[in-house]
Parts: sequence; C-alpha cells; structure tokens
Amino acid sequence: MAISPPHTDAKIVARGTANLKAKAQELFPGVAMAIIVAVTAQFLAEHYATPAMLLALLLGIAVSFLGEEGKTVPGISFSARTLLRLGIAFLGVRVSMTLMMGLGWDLIALVVGGVVATIGFGLLVARFFGHKWRFALLTAGSVAICGASAAMAISAILPRDERSEERLIFTVMGVTVLSTIAMIAYPILVNFLELNATQAGVFLGGTIHDVAQVVGAGFSISEQAGDSATLVKLIRVAMLAPIVLVASLVIRSFAELPSDGKRPPLLPGFVVAFLGLAGLSSFGLIPTALSEFLSQSSRWLLLIAIAAVGMKTNLKQVLAVGGAAIALIIVETLFIAGLILAGITVLT
Repeated sequence: MAISPPHTDAKIVARGTANLKAKAQELFPGVAMAIIVAVTAQFLAEHYATPAMLLALLLGIAVSFLGEEGKTVPGISFSARTLLRLGIAFLGVRVSMTLMMGLGWDLIALVVGGVVATIGFGLLVARFFGHKWRFALLTAGSVAICGASAAMAISAILPRDERSEERLIFTVMGVTVLSTIAMIAYPILVNFLELNATQAGVFLGGTIHDVAQVVGAGFSISEQAGDSATLVKLIRVAMLAPIVLVASLVIRSFAELPSDGKRPPLLPGFVVAFLGLAGLSSFGLIPTALSEFLSQSSRWLLLIAIAAVGMKTNLKQVLAVGGAAIALIIVETLFIAGLILAGITVLT
C-alpha cells in the first residue's frame, strides 16, 4: 500500500484549515448578529418579565433586513438551521426516565395520550379552518409537545415549500403568546378548581406549551406543584423524538415530494443525538456539571436560532397566514387543556 509523502499530508491539512477559516469568516457576521439579538432579548426578558423566545423572535423580525442581503446572510442561515438543531439535540439532557417513573403509570399514560390525541385532533380539524396537513402537524405538534422547540424540530422534517418559513414563524409566535397567557391564567384556574399540588402540577405541565412558562406557572403555586409540573413537562419533551420519527415515516410514505425532489430524512441526526443524550441522562451517565452546561447551552442555542429565524422573516407574509390559523392554535390549546383536566378528574 502506497504511503503519502509527509508534505502531501501537510498540504491537505493546510488546505482544510484554510477552508475552515474562510468558512468561519463567512459565517461570523451573521452568527454575531444573531447572538447580539439573543442576548438583548434575554436582558429584556429578565427586566420586563416577558418570554425571551418571543422577544428574540420580535427583535429578529425588527432587523430582518440583515437576513435579506449582505455579509450577514450566510451566518444567519447557519444559526437558523445548524445551531437550532444543535440546541434541540442538547435538550435531551433534560429528560430522565427514572424520575418520570415516579409519577405513576396512569398519569404518564394520560400525558402521553394527551400528546397523541392533540396531534390527531389538530390534523382532523385543520381542514375546517382552511389549512392542510403541514400547518396542522406543525401547530398541533408544538401545542402537544413543547412549544417553539417542537415547532422547529417538526419543521425540519416537513417537505419544504415557499411558505415553510411563514408557517414556522407564525406557529412559534402563536404558541409562545398562548403559553404566556396560560402561565398567568392557568394558576388562577387551578385555584378556582381547588386542585391539590399534584393535580395542579399535572395540569400545568400537561397543557402549557413552553418549558419556561410551565416552570413559572408551577412554582407560582407551590414548590411541590412546580416540581410536578416540570416532571410532567419533561414527559412531553421526551415525546419529541418518537413523534418526529413516526411523522417522518408517514411523510416519506404518503406525502408528495418537495419541489427539489428530495425526501426529508427518516430520522434527522439532531433527533438521534437527542435520544442518545436522553438515554445517558436517564441512566445517570452524564455528570451534573456537564448536564447543566448542556442544558444551558441548549437554551441559548435555541434563543440564538429563533432570533435568526426572525431575521429571515417577512412580517407581512407571516401576518397573511390569517385569523383562521390563530383560531386553529387556540382550539388545539383548549383541546389539550380540557383533555388533561378531564383525565385528572377521573384518575385522581
């Protein structure tokens, strides 16, 4: 077998290093702008008690001209796609099957059933609101699982068309706003219905879309309710990978091909990474310090990604999605709330 001369190997390494440096220089302006928007959103969120995700999206839309032309375009596209997928992958460290088992099989079944039923309900009723299966799966999946993160994960497996970005932005905005309203309204409803701490935790964790709002609502009632709500929410987060897998199989089997003729991947790499980290976390194989680092990294990566998605958005096109789309997300939200509340009444 021939051995490459040392100088040949050195040239290959030098060429690879030069290409990597050139790529980094190309991406840096856009990634830096997305980070600035994300940091600004986090600062405002901490001082004005507003969801950071929503602020990052709105601030990104405000400077959307940066995503249209100029040196920032490649980095913004990279942030909206690659950093997004990395953030979703790291989300797996939050999942611990061992802790979830302590909730009891009946309540676990209720939460899992709520996720599946909400997605099925969304697909069923979307036609009455004038929307097709793509938007139905996107909205119902985000409502059922984990809000903006689920919307971005599901969007990655959908066949792309000229309205893909509009649907994603609208869904992220819709579920984030509704999640914020729920964070305020649901604890009042819990007190009115006189639910105990466990019941309150299951209701809040099983119905509010985004993780941060679940935590805020739960701990506003009591520490026990907050712990239960967070645990229940993680069950819904754990459903992200199997839902994406099943959706991928269905899409590949029955959906029409996208305009470029390429099918979405069966199971994207970031979902495989999510599953791997969730498995390691469940068996306690990830050191606490590393788990916390990856969890915080996930939050920041998703924040940067959603800022970049906003910067790629045309607000007029998003608003053109219409009132029927808003009604669909509201109906899906009310459906999962009613289903979980009914289940709690029967089981506890």
